[in-house]
Amino acid sequence: MDIIYEINGKINDLVWGPYMIFLLVGVGIFLSLRLKFLQFFRFGYIIKRTIGKAFKPSEGDGAISSAKAGLTSIAAVVGTGNIAGVATAIAIGGPGAVFWMWVSALFGMATKYSEITLGVHFREKKEDGTYAGGAMYYIEKGLHSKVLAGFFAVMVIIAYFVVGAIVDTNSICLSVEAQFGIPPLATGVIFSVLTAIVILGGITRIGDVCQWLTPFMCGIYIIAGLAIIVLNLESVPKAFAEIFQGAFTPAGATGGFVGTTFMMMVTKGMARGLFSNEAGLGSSPIIHSSAIVKHPVEQGIWGATEVFVDTLIVATITGLAIVISGAWKSGLDGAALTMKAFEIALPGKIGSYIVMLSAVLFGYSCLISANYYCEKAADYLFGRSSAMPIRIVWCIFIIIGSVGGLGFVWDLADTCNGLMAIPNLIALLILSPIVVKLTKEYFDSIK
Repeated sequence: MDIIYEINGKINDLVWGPYMIFLLVGVGIFLSLRLKFLQFFRFGYIIKRTIGKAFKPSEGDGAISSAKAGLTSIAAVVGTGNIAGVATAIAIGGPGAVFWMWVSALFGMATKYSEITLGVHFREKKEDGTYAGGAMYYIEKGLHSKVLAGFFAVMVIIAYFVVGAIVDTNSICLSVEAQFGIPPLATGVIFSVLTAIVILGGITRIGDVCQWLTPFMCGIYIIAGLAIIVLNLESVPKAFAEIFQGAFTPAGATGGFVGTTFMMMVTKGMARGLFSNEAGLGSSPIIHSSAIVKHPVEQGIWGATEVFVDTLIVATITGLAIVISGAWKSGLDGAALTMKAFEIALPGKIGSYIVMLSAVLFGYSCLISANYYCEKAADYLFGRSSAMPIRIVWCIFIIIGSVGGLGFVWDLADTCNGLMAIPNLIALLILSPIVVKLTKEYFDSIK
């Protein structure tokens, strides 16, 4: 097992080294410039046409409504990474890691917008009336590389079995065990059954559940975050000061915090940012490609909304709570650190219960939606007959994830995410003229 840890560590150091950070942020900056910072100057329009139309019917071609696709994708990205992932980044990199998560998110809004726009533009309609899309389709059709597209599809399957079935289940089970003492394996079996009930109904049932689950679970966490800010208003300026100062002056050893380096802080902040909002991975277009829309940009703007909600709202709440409470100095990690922060920042034990409930809801939303990524990637590689085996193995991996170790699965998740991102980011750079053309075409038509 030590050999596996060592191999994964070396690959992780390679895919999350300076070159990967340059590629990740660089692509976001490049696309932001080419799109004239659409995520900022069109922000009002984006929110109005996404969150503002969350429960309205869609017009055009597709299998599920634009909003259901968007909310399902948000359900997939607003997961335990927002609770345990942010905490892990701060536990290793200090408060400054939050700043680098923000940086990745601000430029990641343009990245994800571009991914989804390309995904819908290059999607295919199958013989059974369903739609299929994602980075593997625009890599094959746009870059004319079946090899690179196939590699991406393989990495989707591996990554989401690790990131989704194992990491999310692991965080759910540890949260429940910390709060109620229930054995992780028992929790894993229960969630395996609950997940099977939904995913066996396909994307339509997944969309129906996520349309109501996503606003509910995000609402609870956002309200709790606002309560923390209001109740600890005098500590908020100091918390922001620690984040901004720590972004360029890494924190030294204090309390249970062992200290960090600048590169470790930046790397962990960027890695957890990507893990949280998935901008640059190329996975979200898989779900969005089923959306009922008349033009690819109609769905592309959901990408900017996803990153905004996931990182700049939900993940920021976690980060502020940990910094405001001072719990980042405790030596705790993962969901346990976030629970401790909410306990300190909110009266009584209500904070720990909110974190536990959020971890369960966030994790479950990922379990029922991320499976669809693996299913469609397998469909691309092996055909439609692979769908049911993927669903069955997914539920088995949920049980396996319940007894996994937190440290190693997070490291493995970072490695898989990095390997997924590389071919997708290359495709986004080369196909950016198509995104620019579609963007101009769409916004010219609505003037």
